[in-house]
Formats: sequence, C-alpha cells, structure tokens
Amino acid sequence: MKSTKVIFMGTPEFAVPILEGLIATTNVIGVVTQPDKEVGRNHKLEATPIKKVALDHNIEVWQPTHIKSEFQAILDKNPDIIITCAYGQLIPSAILDFPPLGCINVHASLLPRLRGGAPIHHAIIDGEEKTGVTIMYMDKKMDTGDIISKKEYIIKDTDNVGILHDTLSQMGKELLLETLPSIIQKTNARLPQIEEEATYAWNISREEEHINFNASAKEVYNQIRGLYPWPKAYTIIKEEEVKILAGYISEEESTLSPGTICAIKKEAIGICTKDKNVYITKVKPFGKKEMLALDYINGINKEKLINTICE
Repeated sequence: MKSTKVIFMGTPEFAVPILEGLIATTNVIGVVTQPDKEVGRNHKLEATPIKKVALDHNIEVWQPTHIKSEFQAILDKNPDIIITCAYGQLIPSAILDFPPLGCINVHASLLPRLRGGAPIHHAIIDGEEKTGVTIMYMDKKMDTGDIISKKEYIIKDTDNVGILHDTLSQMGKELLLETLPSIIQKTNARLPQIEEEATYAWNISREEEHINFNASAKEVYNQIRGLYPWPKAYTIIKEEEVKILAGYISEEESTLSPGTICAIKKEAIGICTKDKNVYITKVKPFGKKEMLALDYINGINKEKLINTICE
C-alpha cells in the first residue's frame, strides 16, 4: 500500500490514530483540516490535532475555510484515494468524484444508526447497547454512503465519552487498515444503507447538557457519562451551576420530587429521579476545578443542602 497516494481529511484528536496508521502504511501526500482556532483568554491561534501530526511528518497541509469552493489545490495533487474522519465540513462533488479509488470515511457508529457529528456522545446518552466503527464510501449527504465494513463494540456501564472515544479511535484505525487493501484492489464489499433504520446524532446543544431529573435514573446516569469529560452535564444548585461528572444508580426508590437532594453520604450526594436515586461522586462547581463529591460536601453546609431542588 506504500505506493497508494492518499489525501487525509480530518480535524480532532479522534482522527489522529487513523492518520498515523495511514502515514505508516501508505503514501500520505497531503492533509486537509479545519482552520486554526483562537483559544484561551489571549486568543492564541492553535493548530488542530491533525495539523500537528501532519507537520511533525513534513506533510503538506491545507486549511480551507470553505471546502466547497477551495479545493483545487487538493485535486492538483492527483490522489489515488481520499480518506476522511471527523473533518467537519460537507465535501463537494468535485472532490467526491475525483480520486479513482473514491472518497472513504471512517465513522464512529454502526451506520445507518447515529449519523451526524456526535455519535459517540449519543451512543451512551441514547442508551445504545452497542456501537462501533463503519468504513463507508462518501456521497453528497451526511453519512449516507455505501458501507464497506463494520466493527462492533458492546458498550459497558462504566464507559463514558472519553473511554468510548479512545476505544473507537483505535478501532477505526485497525478497521481501516484491515479494509484498505481490498479497496485498493477493488475487491471490497459495498452495501447500501437501509434508510428506514437510520437514526441521528446531532452535535450536543447547551440544552442537552442540562440534566433532566424527571427522567429515569438510568437516563440521568447515561446523560452524565455521555457528556464526560466533555462538554459535561450540569444542574443548578442554589442558583449556582454545578457540573455533574460521575455517579452511580442506587437501589433506593425515589420518594421525593425529581431533582430533590435526598441524601448526603460521606462520598456522594443523592438526588431523586422519577424512579431511583442517583448518587453523584464527582463535580465541578462554577469557577472551580473538578473535585470529588467528598471535597464538595466538606465545603458546604450539608443541612441546608438536604431537600434542595436541583433545577
């Protein structure tokens, strides 16, 4: 595969192992990623994780603001194949139709389930029993192209977004490298997606970060771990935003209104849901660092916290 000319398109940390795998096994002749972004109070420009890898390997980088109109330099490199993973913009037909081996995408779900920009978050939040990685041909619509290969992962109750992100990232690298020889030889499978089975995983909104304690304990638990370590679920306790980072479901039936703080243990805060109590073990108060619930509890008046409603 070393003679295969590849252009890779991707942006976040999730795509890094995949690019590194391609650099080791193919001839990556260019990388396309999103423009640098301002970060921090000083608004310092920071390169994307993918750009950093490309520069470390002396690979040419393009960062078009609008890929739909800024693509000629990519075509001029005459790639055999274009491979994308979490790039962040829809790819125009001029690119999709150009390389002889096509445009291939690595997507972090079992398509057609969880199309969209946040499949890892939604796999946990939506209570999916399994997820995985799909290698697919790209087309004009989002995540609708023909499937080449898939690999499943059974979601554990202890998984959060960070764990699942790293697991699927490595799985995506492995599956792509296993599948790529058949694509190059044009012997790969090609299975159209069943549209009736499609579900969607849109990017997480601020509203979805707000914990709904009127849901079941399982749904609340899934929401907490489906948003950690980013962007983090939150609630309002005594008019202060508190990020809820970790916890567990107890066997205690909730006897008070959902959202009521009903118990304080040495290491956890119990909150009622519509069925069972959820105990919070890790938090991030507004303007402070992440901390164990134990440390949070020690810094407040416990008696005043009991029967408080989390809004």
